[in-house]
Amino acid sequence: MWNHKRQIETATLSCGVWRRVLVAVCLLVQGLVVFGATPFKPRIVVLTDISPAHVEPDDMESLIRLFVYADMFEIEGLVATTGWSSAGGTADWIKLIHQCIDAYEQDLPNLMKRSKQKGHLPDESRQRIGYWPSPGYLRSVTVVGSQKRGMEYIGEGNDSPGSELIIKLADEPDDRPIWVLAWGGGNTLAQAVWRVKKDRTPEQLQTFLKKIRFYTITDQDRGYQRGTPYEISSHQWLRREFEGDLVFLWDESAWTFQNDTGKRNWKEYETHIQGHGKLGSIYPKYKYGVEGDTPSFLYVMPNSLNDPENPGFGGWGGYFEWGTGPNNVTKAYVNHRGTRAYDVTRKYAERFYRAIFNDFAARMDWAKDGKGNRNPVVIVNGNRGVAPIRLSPKPGARIALDASKSHDPDGDKLNFSWWVMYEAGTYTNQVTLSGTNSSRVKIEIPPDANGKTFHVICEVTDNGEPPLVGYRRVIFDIK
Repeated sequence: MWNHKRQIETATLSCGVWRRVLVAVCLLVQGLVVFGATPFKPRIVVLTDISPAHVEPDDMESLIRLFVYADMFEIEGLVATTGWSSAGGTADWIKLIHQCIDAYEQDLPNLMKRSKQKGHLPDESRQRIGYWPSPGYLRSVTVVGSQKRGMEYIGEGNDSPGSELIIKLADEPDDRPIWVLAWGGGNTLAQAVWRVKKDRTPEQLQTFLKKIRFYTITDQDRGYQRGTPYEISSHQWLRREFEGDLVFLWDESAWTFQNDTGKRNWKEYETHIQGHGKLGSIYPKYKYGVEGDTPSFLYVMPNSLNDPENPGFGGWGGYFEWGTGPNNVTKAYVNHRGTRAYDVTRKYAERFYRAIFNDFAARMDWAKDGKGNRNPVVIVNGNRGVAPIRLSPKPGARIALDASKSHDPDGDKLNFSWWVMYEAGTYTNQVTLSGTNSSRVKIEIPPDANGKTFHVICEVTDNGEPPLVGYRRVIFDIK
């Protein structure tokens, strides 16, 4: 876990406040859903080595899945760059991103029915969860990134619209972190860091780095051939030079699980994903694996289970621990083979795979038909939201948690399951839960748990088609 200072907005009648008032009025005029206190979306920038189907179609697959979750993320950059599928010089492959946006545009009227959205904000620069962005907005943030792979090209003359966009986003007066998700190489981010380091003071560089979270699907700023040295990659430079300032998650477990498991279950993709809406009609068949890049945004998804600021909490996109990476030199949040984090990631990837796939399939139903199943809304002790609930009971106490106010937007029957995610906490002995399959559970705080933490997950599944899951995480900090 890392700590950040929170900026407190002053409630003055500034131009910004008046603009928000005008936006609210416009929302009412257009008949849009006004989200009120709904949290703002997480900010993401995607660095993708998207390529034609005959080269490697998995980025296209992941992008299609991302677009049917566009109401969950503030997609602030779609950057066509290099990676294992593109060693460089393929900037025209950005047309594949635009092809996906064109398909999204056709499915958008159906997708918007999921939240009863009727129009779009005149200013889409700050989006709340549940808001579907306009195709024009997505096109405006689609740019080309670095077209030369490897650390040797980072420096003067290698700036790109992608690196400039990352700097611009970090400079905005927005205290939300920017999650840069590397589906290919991270050289576009490395170039942005290099530029800020060269042009600004050390203090300004640190401020920039503190705004960034970097989730990388393996290390693709180098060749995929076994034995390719890590030191030629800009990822190595970022980890070595900016350890402690740049949050760096290096995934080597979740993406390989998704690749292989998706391939084994391809028949389900043929049945429930392909051909569903315009997006489904362009969803390509795998070549090597299925959607290897998807865990990057599953990790950030605000589903009330994930807490991306804490890599060791685990969730839909993997589990990480601080340590030395596969290069045996630099440190990051890692989960490669041979580590405990690799095994924990695989354990929960297995547990959540069905819920994750069903969630995707249901959204593709909406894209196709403008109707489908929606997730249960989980409310614990009257608290609804996406952030974990934190309690600080004393050792030996008996605590009740009540999720009976949870409901399903489609009126489906709900089934409850309460369980302890032991790997996320520091207390590893057994915690006794009573009523684990009811809407109310009682937890006995162990007498020897003083100074320890444990996490209780409330998992609620509806009986819709397909069945969907909602979550809530409760963290016990025993004092």
